[in-house]
Amino acid sequence: MDFLNVFGGLNEIAQATLLLSIVAALGIALGNIRYRAVSLGIGGVLFAGILVGHFSGEVAPAAMHFIQEFGLILFVYTIGIQVGPGFFAAFRQSGPALNAMAAALVVMGSAVAGGIYALTDIPLPVVLGLFSGGVTNTPSLAAGQEMLRTMGAPAADLAMPGLGYAVAYPFGIAGILLAMGLIRLFLGINVDREAVAFEKERRSEVAGLEVMDVAVRNKNLDGVPVPEIPGLKRLELVVSRLMREGRVEVPTSESRIGVGDVLRIVGPRPRLKEMQMILGEPVQSEMEAAATDVRWERLVVTNSHILGTSLAELNATDAYHVVVSRVNRAGVELSPTPSLKFQFGDILTAIGTPIDIRGFAAVIGNSERRLQQVQLAPMFIGIALGVLLGSIPIYLPGMPAALKLGLAGGPLIVALVLSRVGHIGPMVWFMPPVANHALREFGIVLFLAVVGLKSGDRFFETLVHGDGLAWMAAASLITLVPLLVVGFFARLVMKTNYLTVCGLLAGSMTDPPALAFANQISPSEAPALAYATVYPLVMCLRILAPQILVLIFWAGL
Repeated sequence: MDFLNVFGGLNEIAQATLLLSIVAALGIALGNIRYRAVSLGIGGVLFAGILVGHFSGEVAPAAMHFIQEFGLILFVYTIGIQVGPGFFAAFRQSGPALNAMAAALVVMGSAVAGGIYALTDIPLPVVLGLFSGGVTNTPSLAAGQEMLRTMGAPAADLAMPGLGYAVAYPFGIAGILLAMGLIRLFLGINVDREAVAFEKERRSEVAGLEVMDVAVRNKNLDGVPVPEIPGLKRLELVVSRLMREGRVEVPTSESRIGVGDVLRIVGPRPRLKEMQMILGEPVQSEMEAAATDVRWERLVVTNSHILGTSLAELNATDAYHVVVSRVNRAGVELSPTPSLKFQFGDILTAIGTPIDIRGFAAVIGNSERRLQQVQLAPMFIGIALGVLLGSIPIYLPGMPAALKLGLAGGPLIVALVLSRVGHIGPMVWFMPPVANHALREFGIVLFLAVVGLKSGDRFFETLVHGDGLAWMAAASLITLVPLLVVGFFARLVMKTNYLTVCGLLAGSMTDPPALAFANQISPSEAPALAYATVYPLVMCLRILAPQILVLIFWAGL
């Protein structure tokens, strides 16, 4: 802490704040340095922390510990809020395969760690620290130490996992970034094309909506009310406009169709073709040029009172003389079926006269100001629920200590669920993208800065004067071998999108900095979705793995 003395009179909190600010600024600058499109990204904060920590020593340990954990909570919670709306659909689509590969990565890393202990003279407590640091998982370190304590290990052995963790952790961070880079380099991957391919695949999971103008030729339908058109409800299609004798109107439940009328129908193309065969023939109508005051506008749902209300309950067509032809939620277009329930931030395409649209807009909110507000009360309630969930002990038969999701797993799972639910009463779990990004980056910077500062005072000493180089080499095997094997397998055999592979690898290592790095590669949600998909299972396996290693090898000591 010598260099801090030049500022004289600083208390511990002031010193901690000063150090964190210096580390964050230096680390972000270091992460922005690029060489042939490669950079450390947010990982630069960790290495800046190690450097500053080497000269500063320990500062305000209690405050630093809180800052580290709170930064991690902010990061994982905002990730959950971001990916929650698309998480469950993504899990149904690719969750089993991704979790199988993630589990294989954990098993392979455990096998490499066991092999290192069996074939070298590195003590088992150190191997446990290398295993936890090499996969950047602090709960794994705690679980290994607890198991050693349960097995009666002496105090000297209980201190060794922490030292191994400190030596391995920096390469655990850098190793996963290296693995992502090697996969991208050797396979010649174009990140922009991968992002486009992911969005195309994601949208294909929900049938795209198209428009067809159909002239009524079926005489049997003459005089039939629009809602009673055969197959309309079954096919979940919407009649957005009706043109009769050159005049366009918004169809209501009282509107009756006649031969020669032209209906504009919205829905997936295969269903449109089926409806066209019922009604008549497709035509190139002049609906836009026809005499009418009917318009369309995009409106945003921001009124808390209608959240959870279905389209049928709102009865927009009859109550407000407006037809909702499309609903856009989290970038995906949904058919406006009667059972569809509104969520905060839904974008509706509303068709009607200007005065009717204004009246409908007042009902659903359509407030840009509310859309940009951060609702702090729901955010802190979500964090509190996440901390409580992460603190619940999970007892498994044969395990000497209970498992816990911890301060990373609990808030992540709660955020996923709450963002999927959308709202409870007036509380809305929606966060503007700009605010979400700012809080996420702030959280991960705090977390990495403290980890670096804590490791700095021991890192160079162990590396230079002890067995640090041998330990680091062993840790690099624990880190890289499973990552490269599973990464290349996922890409070459399973044909997984590269950005999804990055999220899979980051989630399999429970490594927030790696996810932050993947997010910097591309603004796509693919890495975050894959990360959230595998994280819960992997966290449990990472906690179990060191305990199993102790049970297998301790008797041979």
